[in-house]
Amino acid sequence: MGKEQKPDETTSANTTFRSVVSNLLSGTKTYYFFVGILGIMVLAFIVAGLDAVRIGYKDAYGVTREVSWGLLISTYIFFVLISTGLCIVSSIGHVFGVKDLMPITKRAVFLSIVTIVVGFAVVLFEIENPFRMAIYNVISPNLTSNIWWDGTLFGAYLVFMMVEFISILMHKHKIATIAGLLGLISGIVAISNLGAIFAMLHGREYWYGPYLPIYFIASAMLSGCAAIIFFTWIGYKVNNEQMAPPMERAMEVVGKLCTLMITIIVFFTSWKLITGSVGGPAKVEAIKALLTGPFAFNFWFIEMGLGLFIPFILFLMSKWKNLNLIFIASVLMIFSTYFMRYDLVIVGQLVPSFYELHVTDYPGLLSYRPSIHEIIISIGGIALAGFTFLLGEKVFSGHKMEIH
Repeated sequence: MGKEQKPDETTSANTTFRSVVSNLLSGTKTYYFFVGILGIMVLAFIVAGLDAVRIGYKDAYGVTREVSWGLLISTYIFFVLISTGLCIVSSIGHVFGVKDLMPITKRAVFLSIVTIVVGFAVVLFEIENPFRMAIYNVISPNLTSNIWWDGTLFGAYLVFMMVEFISILMHKHKIATIAGLLGLISGIVAISNLGAIFAMLHGREYWYGPYLPIYFIASAMLSGCAAIIFFTWIGYKVNNEQMAPPMERAMEVVGKLCTLMITIIVFFTSWKLITGSVGGPAKVEAIKALLTGPFAFNFWFIEMGLGLFIPFILFLMSKWKNLNLIFIASVLMIFSTYFMRYDLVIVGQLVPSFYELHVTDYPGLLSYRPSIHEIIISIGGIALAGFTFLLGEKVFSGHKMEIH
């Protein structure tokens, strides 16, 4: 019996391989151009990261003893929030049975895996010895450390999302649903814990408090909605296909959810600033840096203008049916959320730690400027996400999803 099944298994494997190769060779010149450009950027990402390891992070990066978290940490947060947001949005359809969102599930799950892996790849070059960290994370866990929980929870989240995606490919939908639920739970706990890493730092008044663990969940949903709109629109262009009515309906529902999340984030941000303006001197100085200081342009023009207000108007103008307007809104949101993560990380460190004690070693705000290594690694991480997405569109034939 076993010998009789082997030819069928071999034939099936050969057929699958030929199908994948055929799909990869079906792209246009424009497709291969962007794959090539992104591939070169990924190579630059690897070279810059390895060179930073060679010369030492102290010399390669712009971080200092006072501002110890920089562009790579904000890029990591950018990707893991997108990943968790994609998981949350996809679970609404696949786990909780909202059929309007079922068409986006397969692509959203795939992208959630891609973005979390890219986040890990970026932060890999932030950690001095990531291999030793991985070993001691297992053999010597620190259960009281938020950072230990961050790595553990996101590791479990990645495993669950991979099981869900493989189960979807194999049409084992019961297993996929269970894995999706476990991925959702671990992802939400992980992203809230990531916020707690900042929120539990007593010495950083701008971050300290119960706000960030909750804000990170809401912000992840916003990022996930924008990401699935963006990548779905691009995906159909890559495959030169017209959206079917169920997919158009899914985009409409995601657009409405995105509009809701914009209003929630606006209120979150407003109350954060209002309550912070009557907080301790260090928090007030950080908020001044954001509202009227060196980060004012980032906050008012990019975060609030391009990231929230203009997309909100575009969604209303589109009535959630004009896909081109929805796509433009998603582009603006993804671009601006990167600055949201950057501003969150950097502004929280600009006020000297002993500011409230009137220590005059640093009479003004601290400064930080990303190095060329940090910039190349961060851009390379974005390129890695784009490169993997383009390959995935061909390998998985546009992520078609059967509705059950």
